Amino acid sequence: MTVWPLKFREVGAERMIFADDAGGYFFADRPFLDRYAAGSLCEADEVFLRANGHSFQEQGDPDWMGFAYRWTARQARQRTLDYLILVPTLRCNLTCDYCQVSRAPESAAGFDWTEATLDHVLQLISAMKGPRVKIEFQGGEPLLRIDILERVRTFARERFPGSQFVVCTNLQRLEEREWAFLEAEDTFLSTSLDGDPATHERQRTHTPALTKAFLGNLKDAVQRLGPGRVSALPTIDIDRPPDFDALVDSFELYGMQSIYLRPINHQGFARRRRGDPNAVARWNSFHAAFIDYLIERNHRTGRYVEEYYFSQSLRRFVRSGVDEHVDLRNPNFFASDYLVVDHDGRLYPTDEARMLSRIGRVDLSVGDVAAGLDHQKVQLLNQASLNNFDPDCIHCVYQPFCGTDVVDDLSRTGRVDGPRSETWFCGRHMALFDKIVEVIQRSDEPARASVARWARVPSWGDHMFPRLA
Repeated sequence: MTVWPLKFREVGAERMIFADDAGGYFFADRPFLDRYAAGSLCEADEVFLRANGHSFQEQGDPDWMGFAYRWTARQARQRTLDYLILVPTLRCNLTCDYCQVSRAPESAAGFDWTEATLDHVLQLISAMKGPRVKIEFQGGEPLLRIDILERVRTFARERFPGSQFVVCTNLQRLEEREWAFLEAEDTFLSTSLDGDPATHERQRTHTPALTKAFLGNLKDAVQRLGPGRVSALPTIDIDRPPDFDALVDSFELYGMQSIYLRPINHQGFARRRRGDPNAVARWNSFHAAFIDYLIERNHRTGRYVEEYYFSQSLRRFVRSGVDEHVDLRNPNFFASDYLVVDHDGRLYPTDEARMLSRIGRVDLSVGDVAAGLDHQKVQLLNQASLNNFDPDCIHCVYQPFCGTDVVDDLSRTGRVDGPRSETWFCGRHMALFDKIVEVIQRSDEPARASVARWARVPSWGDHMFPRLA
């Protein structure tokens, strides 16, 4: 019998998690590690490993083929372009001091698409293969150019019926024309809600009048569109974190059950903030406490709120093929199924990449909408966009579930070849997966009920995580 190579990590007193390259995992004690390392597995070990797909008799047998299938299913597939992030203007009517896109003032000139740029964008959409596409409008504040949004959507609808459109807006100023655009059934709204009104005002709107306008428009949006077509994300200032009750209450007030906690990004104007060498540890502590809070709150109220990124990572942990969030794809192919078109027509592989170029940190553009993609530059980025061969990742028990963030590495350190274990991405995700491992092993009903909802399974119990006795 041959055992596939196992990675391992301590997750408690005398408790360890083991995983193979295909993402098969189980829990065992330290003596098993000693037997495995010494090549002296007992009969019970061998029976367990065989039953759970961690070994095979000979190359090509059903166990070997099953492992190969599971490993392949863990690798993200390169897909054709079907998702565009369009930035028709970089101008904005707010002045958030941690704006990550380095917006331009509302009255500034030269920060909108030209007519020629719009024509090239329509040509790009026309060349997409479909059968459906998704187009997300960002900024700046994209509704400042409602005329461009209307022309793009009309064209895309004719080319690809049944497509979907998302408008990322601060909801500060909406007139009849903007509401008419947003109320279409194929159009969704995304905004920022940083918690209770006081927190939102401190971080974004800065005046009671603007705060009142935002909250009124958000209420109207939920009533007009329905909560299923409105989403909001909070940006968390770890120096002044929100009260958990106030934060969740603010989202539930508008019928939102999914909250994606985001730390202030190290991009745009936010780079001016004082650096904190303990920031990732503080974030991890805050995030873990929020998960525990949600478990208790969900049990108490019977309403199952999720933290989006935790749930996404949990689902990726327990099954293959969960590749919706690009940070957790592996390989994470750039300029493949999604692409960003900036206000000047430049193409970027991610939204964060265009932010780095905006501040002059590094030019990560991969072409322009008139001339097309720079395939050589895309290929260079893709060479660093997988974790299978990274000298740190190959020994990590969480490697099959994790991804890469080349852009964030470049943002923080200016390089992609530094020790992965020293990056923000690694520090954040090691703690995140440690929390997942801790939560899925809990035997109390509140934890199991929330985990089942978050994992999208009927129930959760001991049968969901193999243990070697």
